[in-house]
Amino acid sequence: MSNYLSLENVGITFKTQNGPFRALDDVSIKIEKGEYVTMIGHSGCGKSTVLNIVAGLLTATEGVVLLENKEVNAPGPDRAVVFQNHSLLPWLTVYENVRLGVDKVFAKTKSKAERDEWTKHNLKLVHMEHAMDKRPGEISGGMKQRVGIARALAMEPKVLLMDEPFGALDALTRAHLQDSVMEIQAELGNTVIMITHDVDEAVLLSDRIVMLTNGPSATIGEILTVDLPRPRNRLALAEDPHYHHLRGQVLEFLYHRQLRPAA
Repeated sequence: MSNYLSLENVGITFKTQNGPFRALDDVSIKIEKGEYVTMIGHSGCGKSTVLNIVAGLLTATEGVVLLENKEVNAPGPDRAVVFQNHSLLPWLTVYENVRLGVDKVFAKTKSKAERDEWTKHNLKLVHMEHAMDKRPGEISGGMKQRVGIARALAMEPKVLLMDEPFGALDALTRAHLQDSVMEIQAELGNTVIMITHDVDEAVLLSDRIVMLTNGPSATIGEILTVDLPRPRNRLALAEDPHYHHLRGQVLEFLYHRQLRPAA
């Protein structure tokens, strides 16, 4: 396995009014270029903390994160984050929300015309080219999240980080966005780390599922390889025994082994 993205013995302790709180302990994983990895675990187990350390938004107390053998110690355009809340600027149009990031990242490397074309290309990837001139208040929650994904992709990040990006959406919209993300990842081959609470979502989208133990001092309990062939069809998988076997393994960990990963 390559060392494209590597978390090595990462731990973090927060100072609180009640003394130090050990959130993560000895988290280590190597992620290949183009791999889709999801992190799953009970609320409060540190999934978002891991993501924020990789994003450079938090600094680990010990251990290191390496991206292409360079230490990650601050935010950067090589790691784009999609949060559950789309965080679009309400006074800008859909196009302008994406273009803002494009201008910041590519001001010196792309011409004005190239930046315009690149913005439109990424909106087309998420099927939002028809709403370029609308403002966030004029589009649905699912459409806003598509724009958030387009904005992240437009930065051409080496790693796309997604923190429960579909968690606030209704089931049908969520399914459509999951399908879109699979299509985009197949086309671009980008490296993705996603946090989710949804077991079906994790099995559907992932190459590997990282299961975290309960906190405090949360760590990696198990890593499950999802060896389902791609492209994946959710309707076909509904009848696939191996899909249900993988799903069962995740549920078994979450409900019975999250405190005793070696059991």
